[in-house]
Amino acid sequence: MMKTQVLASIENISRRSFLKGLGIASGSFVLASTLPVGNLAKAHTSKDLNELNIFISIHENNHIDIICHRSEMGQGVRTSIPQLIADELEADWSLVNVVQGMANNAYGSQNTDGSSSIRKAFFQLRQMGASARYMLREAAANFWKVPVDECIAKNHQVSHAKSGKNLSYGQLAELASTMTPPSLDTLVLKDKSEFNYIGKRLANVDLPDIVNGTTTFGQDVQLPNMLIASINRCPVVGGKVKAFDASLAKKVKGVKQVIEIELTPGAAHFNPLAGVAVLATNTFSAIKGREQLDISWDFGKNQAHQSDEYLAERQSLVQQPGKTCRNEGNIEKAFEQHKKQISAVYTVPYLSHAPMEPPAATAMFHEDGRCELWACTQSPQRARDAVAKALGLEKDQVLINVTLLGGAFGRKAKADYLVEAAVLAKAAGQPVKVVWSREDDIQNGYYHAISAQYYQGALDDKNQVQAWLARTSFPPIASTFNKKKQSQGQFELAGGFADVPFNVENLRCESIDAPAHLRIGWLRSVANIHHGFALSSFVDELAATAGQDAKGFWFNLLGDNKNFPLKSGGFKNGNYGAKAKDHPINTDRYKAVIEEACQLAGWGKKMPKGEGLGLAVHRSFLAYVAVVSHVKVVNNHLQVKKMYCAADAGQIVNLDRVEAQMEGAMIFGMSIALLNNISVKDGQVEQSNFHDYPMTRMSQAPDIAVKIIESDGLPGGVGEPGVPPVMASITNAIFAATGKRIRDLPLNKQFSV
Repeated sequence: MMKTQVLASIENISRRSFLKGLGIASGSFVLASTLPVGNLAKAHTSKDLNELNIFISIHENNHIDIICHRSEMGQGVRTSIPQLIADELEADWSLVNVVQGMANNAYGSQNTDGSSSIRKAFFQLRQMGASARYMLREAAANFWKVPVDECIAKNHQVSHAKSGKNLSYGQLAELASTMTPPSLDTLVLKDKSEFNYIGKRLANVDLPDIVNGTTTFGQDVQLPNMLIASINRCPVVGGKVKAFDASLAKKVKGVKQVIEIELTPGAAHFNPLAGVAVLATNTFSAIKGREQLDISWDFGKNQAHQSDEYLAERQSLVQQPGKTCRNEGNIEKAFEQHKKQISAVYTVPYLSHAPMEPPAATAMFHEDGRCELWACTQSPQRARDAVAKALGLEKDQVLINVTLLGGAFGRKAKADYLVEAAVLAKAAGQPVKVVWSREDDIQNGYYHAISAQYYQGALDDKNQVQAWLARTSFPPIASTFNKKKQSQGQFELAGGFADVPFNVENLRCESIDAPAHLRIGWLRSVANIHHGFALSSFVDELAATAGQDAKGFWFNLLGDNKNFPLKSGGFKNGNYGAKAKDHPINTDRYKAVIEEACQLAGWGKKMPKGEGLGLAVHRSFLAYVAVVSHVKVVNNHLQVKKMYCAADAGQIVNLDRVEAQMEGAMIFGMSIALLNNISVKDGQVEQSNFHDYPMTRMSQAPDIAVKIIESDGLPGGVGEPGVPPVMASITNAIFAATGKRIRDLPLNKQFSV
């Protein structure tokens, strides 16, 4: 059975103690930093990295430890990363143990966000396995005194065909550890036809432990002499404590300390919000003590923020000219010539991440001044750096242990809750675990930006689109790091807005600045959420105006461009960090997922009264996803009956996990479409828990059919690309069923759901 291990040693992580902590004997084979994920070419010249970057170890008992350097939050990365390495290593999967890596720059980026874990390290991870495989072959060749080319590594052993000799990986471990890793240009990776594990349905390695409750999530961490902290944070961003009375709180049994957390000047960044923390011997006492606090707040200027007024302002502004980010042809002349026109404004409210496990972090200090933390973090390096800055420590004085994450969706890529734990542990003089409640998470988190989009289009007498005007306005993520930032970033505008590959001669995309009044952060698929909703909604409206089927209209709009240029109309598309030669914007792949989703749904079939099918498609994070939703509307009650999803994410690693991610994205997007809404009054979030920030329930969940298109393309993202087309597929289906256009989310404002 697959075994898992989480590194949680509180001793100095030297190379020797690291190996001892894993139970690795002196003869174990360790593949070190000749293959860091970040920069393979430079690895050969850096002795320091060679000592730190440890990914693969082989025990003399034949078991193999493979480190997963990314965070597991349900997406299956602790299966897929070892799966890649084990395949090239020719390892026996039943003998592989997965070890969770700590924060360490030698791994390259450990930020588990942006759907990047596989797509940005597909070849590097495979090279780790291939390099180790070569070293094992070389060790066997030296032992047998035969040419290395005569030694074959397969199924956890090295064989010499001419002599019939075999040696297991465990038998070769000690000798292999003395081999010099090969240069990368000599490595030969497997052909796709030779894959043992890549692309297959390997079960989640953590599933057995999750089922029997023996895993460790952030909320599960326990240390000797540990206090639990519950924090009453200022409900308005930028506010601070004027005064507080903790006398009643200190009378609660179990309460040990009450500590003020001061407002950090400047932008929000990953700094804690101002507040007062109650530290107790147990969670119940900490919460009860917190309830007894008497706090006077200075709310600051964001107290004036009202989300309904702010959204109305956005809706007005997007109907006025903005800053042009892409411009092709002569749009003014095209609108003047072609009078068959429509326009629409679409809105999406603030959204909360609301992972099932709210944030939690535990911190303690060692006698030598080092701070060690255990947390459900997506970004251990980012967390380490934020804690070090807050405490005035060097980065190597902060140790970050990564637990499993009970959901995240981008929230746990922000390190504020780790900084809270570290600051409180230092002040308390003993270990502290900061526990966020559901209310804390929804009312004091980072939020997906509130937004408005305006679209205007013109059709000629053949119902071809001759003019396309798009405007968007939402507070940018950059505002969290710089208070003055109001302009959307290039990566946000490239999220399904200015990157559209349409066959339209006259096209303009404009952005309108928007100030931030909450902490704005990335949420699963980021700006593609609101852009995807508006984009596919407007294409459907154009199709209806043209009197054409939506599927055929999409095909005509995409044209025959094949590979659409990344630089078009003055807009430079960052393409999620990928080069055009590796990941071009390919309109044939758009069409393929549209075709597949429509076939799954039986597109074009006659629907019963009050029922309809809606189509939407989107490219994000280098993957293409089309969704067809089947809805039923009776007596103003909306039911999503079934969802059909087709995805092309390039070469996939684990089919089971990819299908699961698409299924999860359907539910996630459905929650956004039907239910999710964060409203703000007097600068304070009004929602607090699932009763007023609901998620899709089992009784509401539709049947879901997913088709993953087999592809020879390089891996694209998987965790996020399924979300953007969901919302418009549902609203387009509502139009098909009722003739009613919905342009503002969530839908529970207009229907019972």
